[in-house]
Amino acid sequence: MPDSHAARPTSHLKKAAVLCAASALTLAGALPAAAADKDKNDKPPASMSQVGGAQLGKPGTQVNLQGGAPVLPKDLTAKSWLVADAESGEVLASHNAHWQLPPASTLKMLFADTVLPKFPKTTTHKVVPSDLAGMGAGSSLVGVKEGFTYSVHDLWLGVFLRSGNDAVHVLSAMNQGVAQTVKDMQAHADELQAGDTHVVSPDGYDMPGQHSSAYDLTLFARSGLHKKDFREYAATPTAEFPMKQKKGKTTKHFGIQNTNRLLTGSLGLPAYKGIAGVKNGNTTNAGSTFTGVAERGNRVLLVTVMNPKAKESQAVYKETARLFDWGFQADGKVSPVGHLVGPRSETPAGAASPSSGDAGPAKSAAHAAVSGGSSGVGIALAIVGGVLVVLAGAVFVVRKKWPLRITKG
Repeated sequence: MPDSHAARPTSHLKKAAVLCAASALTLAGALPAAAADKDKNDKPPASMSQVGGAQLGKPGTQVNLQGGAPVLPKDLTAKSWLVADAESGEVLASHNAHWQLPPASTLKMLFADTVLPKFPKTTTHKVVPSDLAGMGAGSSLVGVKEGFTYSVHDLWLGVFLRSGNDAVHVLSAMNQGVAQTVKDMQAHADELQAGDTHVVSPDGYDMPGQHSSAYDLTLFARSGLHKKDFREYAATPTAEFPMKQKKGKTTKHFGIQNTNRLLTGSLGLPAYKGIAGVKNGNTTNAGSTFTGVAERGNRVLLVTVMNPKAKESQAVYKETARLFDWGFQADGKVSPVGHLVGPRSETPAGAASPSSGDAGPAKSAAHAAVSGGSSGVGIALAIVGGVLVVLAGAVFVVRKKWPLRITKG
């Protein structure tokens, strides 16, 4: 399967509840992680990028335990992973952080961070055949139809919840086409100092030469979480998508569910306490990939996991949950192995080199004023907390509660 992380569109004539139930087995993480490389001798490069700190450029597991610190989980099989404090940017531990690997649909975080600000969510677009041209065989789809008129809000729900490559291609068409969108994404990755990332397709579909890293994917998530709409879409477990239209007006919807298993819980995997996004993916070359953000107590963590080799079902989510648990337990008991760098344009002249061994930017006491407001999309479960990241020079300032009202449904 070239891209199995989201359900293929089933019959649009089914009722929403039936559609969600019928597609449950094809949601992200329901199948064991696909092997990205059958070679048992596959190893990370001996020397990798040192952006964020020299220790991050070393192969293998990097952690600096202090007295009383919990040991890392022993049952981690991912080729690469990273645990970072979303507020300070400190990397608490990592494993092959800068290994350049296929990203699958976690690359959609960069797509959203790049394109989302360009169109108001109320903007509408009528889909023409050329909008959907060029999608890879077996792409994950939300069910966009030619001739239908969609709001930008509809399309972003399709991207975030169902990882729909069809929605990505329509938004790319609105952004002067796939080629221009790829160019824009690469420019934004460069601005974020995500030097491990080479963009070939906007949707993360397996393409020769396309790669990213656990470090870069974490940068994309952190940058995206600056944006209110990004946060809300990433934290939305269920929504409705147009199924029938008459004269460009939607007359019937069908239900869609977020493919992020730690957000929704399914097939024996509970929703993770404190989870609030971000994005999952699965392709033949990438295996399963995931970046998540969660809050517990006074700590907000970002965790990225790429291509677990374990054969257990939903391994990418289980290993992510173990790393979240470890990170929350390790609060104040580890010395950082590096830090998440800020964007180039926000780095003051004369700042320390991003490849230095500096642990990262200090926390700031400043807080930006924010306003409340929800997306209006029904949310089916409680989510504890969240994170609003505000750039201030090279320092990331975080409010512990983002302006997103979370309700039980």
